Amino acid sequence: MYLIGVTGGVGSGKSELLRYVRERYGAYVLFADQAAAGLMRRGERCFEPVVRLFGPEALGSDGELDRGKIAGMIFCNDPLREEMNRIVHPAVREYILETIRAQRAEGTCLFFLEAALLVEEKYNEICDELWYVYADEAVRRKRLKESRGYTDSKITSMIRSQLPEQRFREAADFVINNSGPLADSLRQVDSRLEELSGRV
Repeated sequence: MYLIGVTGGVGSGKSELLRYVRERYGAYVLFADQAAAGLMRRGERCFEPVVRLFGPEALGSDGELDRGKIAGMIFCNDPLREEMNRIVHPAVREYILETIRAQRAEGTCLFFLEAALLVEEKYNEICDELWYVYADEAVRRKRLKESRGYTDSKITSMIRSQLPEQRFREAADFVINNSGPLADSLRQVDSRLEELSGRV
């Protein structure tokens, strides 16, 4: 099984490219943020520790953790954010490693792992190669406003919280420029996977 880690700044368009490799190449795609959300559901391994950390006010009317409330609580509270990360990040890593083992056992050929903190959390160490999806900041801002309704200040805050572009580029084995039409980006994906065809 060939394991490709995919990262990039918020709004760079990673999800579209990963949807393509799943549909076109039959790749298994795992999104770390979706894994984290699943692990925080009632009955899963992060639920009780997170409730103990934040208290019952972190719960929604359905009894599940309200991620919007939690985001508000940790927004300007670095110590609390760090406590939260100490609960969630190891659990997500464990889940990812379990999923990789299971997919390898099932005979999966191509596995993509998408994680915003792929470099910071050293997931690149378990990947065969790392792809960095790049898009101009103006393009990213436009996408985030149109698709998620974010304000300029929220977008600026999100961009500043991520690694600088140079760090991503230094860590990457392959860079996809996703600033233009989607078809151009998909051709870059096809070209790289064709190069890797002997290894996958």
